[in-house]
Amino acid sequence: MRRVATLTMPAMTALTLTACATMNVSSHVLRSADFAQYRTFDWGPADALPTGDPRLDRDPLFQDHLQGALEKGFASKGFERVSLGTPDLLIHYHANISRRIDINRLDSDRGYCYGDDCQVRTVEVEAGTLVVDVVDARTNRLEWRGWAQHSVHDMLNDRDTMERKINEAVTRMLEQLPNGPQLQSSAVDAHIGAH
Repeated sequence: MRRVATLTMPAMTALTLTACATMNVSSHVLRSADFAQYRTFDWGPADALPTGDPRLDRDPLFQDHLQGALEKGFASKGFERVSLGTPDLLIHYHANISRRIDINRLDSDRGYCYGDDCQVRTVEVEAGTLVVDVVDARTNRLEWRGWAQHSVHDMLNDRDTMERKINEAVTRMLEQLPNGPQLQSSAVDAHIGAH
């Protein structure tokens, strides 16, 4: 998991450079990854890194809802969670909240500035980043990573908004995850049947 931790920080840094007005979601899949060979998953070791915000570190509802959304998402992609034996995949996530300064993009895009020295307005925002890693349990190799970033000011004190944002982040990330073997064979059968 050391390799996973080393890869997480550059991804987190890169994400803090993007705007937070809309949810930014992306992923990376290992070029040689063959998801047709994977059938089962379970949770990897707990993240040793805190989220950076006690509002999430001490919030069991955040953790429960996030894990539930991820489990449903992986099941919908054709993977089965196992609690006994060795799974094919280990799922690991890291959530982080950081304060950062964002440039008012509308002003910047239109060339507006303020004051005698023509400064562009800046806004301080709390950016939440969620990184989900999928690791081959046998080789400990990172096969897929998805990440989402969004401003969290509207969700930290509103459970309904938090649930919606978690669901949106997980859904949009996992849309980019290759299907498990059952769904891959169903898609091939449907394609052959159409011809």
